[in-house]
Amino acid sequence: MANETILQIKDLRTSFFTKEMEVKAVDGVTFSVEKGKTIGIVGESGSGKSITSLSILNLLSAPGRVKDGEILFKGEDLTKKTNAQMRKIRGNEISMIFQEPMTSLNPTFTVGQQISESFRIHENLSKKQARVRSIDMLKLVGIPSPEKRIDQYPFELSGGMRQRVMIAIALACNPELLIADEPTTALDVTIQAQILELIRDLQNRLGMSVIMITHDLGVVAETCDHVAVMYGGQVVEYAEISNLFNKPNHPYTVGLMKSLPKHDEDIEGDLAIIKGSVPAPADMPAGCRFAPRCPFASEICKELPELETKADGSQVRCWIYSDKWDGPEVNVRDDYENYAAQS
Repeated sequence: MANETILQIKDLRTSFFTKEMEVKAVDGVTFSVEKGKTIGIVGESGSGKSITSLSILNLLSAPGRVKDGEILFKGEDLTKKTNAQMRKIRGNEISMIFQEPMTSLNPTFTVGQQISESFRIHENLSKKQARVRSIDMLKLVGIPSPEKRIDQYPFELSGGMRQRVMIAIALACNPELLIADEPTTALDVTIQAQILELIRDLQNRLGMSVIMITHDLGVVAETCDHVAVMYGGQVVEYAEISNLFNKPNHPYTVGLMKSLPKHDEDIEGDLAIIKGSVPAPADMPAGCRFAPRCPFASEICKELPELETKADGSQVRCWIYSDKWDGPEVNVRDDYENYAAQS
């Protein structure tokens, strides 16, 4: 029996409009999230990961807006919802943990006031009832002495504590979908592991689905069931977690894997790198977004490839796997380093 799909994003296109031009930040993104599962969205800064998440919640600042596509949450298109309808969904059915807890938390309100807000807005609880529930949430996310911490301000807490408070706020109303945008950024390794373990534990207990947005493949390996690799505002590869790490297909994904240090190998010389940088959204190449950095790039890469589905259900956006490929026959995983050295 197929798993229930809670979120479907179909051909999402989000742009920022200026007097001079349209900047395409997200350009035709498609993926789905199954109930109770975690999908990772991975890619370098500027690949469109965070704009995708803000599009889902309709939290884009002007001059940005969703230009086209569908965002189906439990079968209903969120792009058709009014601001008032979205306010009822945010923090209640879909919640988000933002990158920087110090800037996301309001420094002028106590921790308790900020957690209580969700209960008072979505569940119409009294001030006293909301305080009791807020203490319970602090206990749930593993904050010691919650009766004391609830009256403290964000600046009085450590980075790890603030991130736990953000998780408490996000989970206050038992959302069905949690979007975690770089939830371990700026935390030391030990605290990172604790936060990821906490999210996994709460997911199992509450049965929620998770979108994990990160540039860290280690986080993806630990937490995700499926992965969408983004580059230049597009999904370039989508696969189950085991397939992605054992059989990456897109040259960009292979390049990311090759640049990871391996704990069981002695490293001689420099780590492999992907030459160049992600193009700015206002300056995307006309064809394959990755072509200027790809060691296999050929003439046909001046045209944009489609996201094709392979026999194992994974998807890849690359001409190498098409009958139209006009370059030499290559095995992307085996030949990447040789071609990269020549380019």
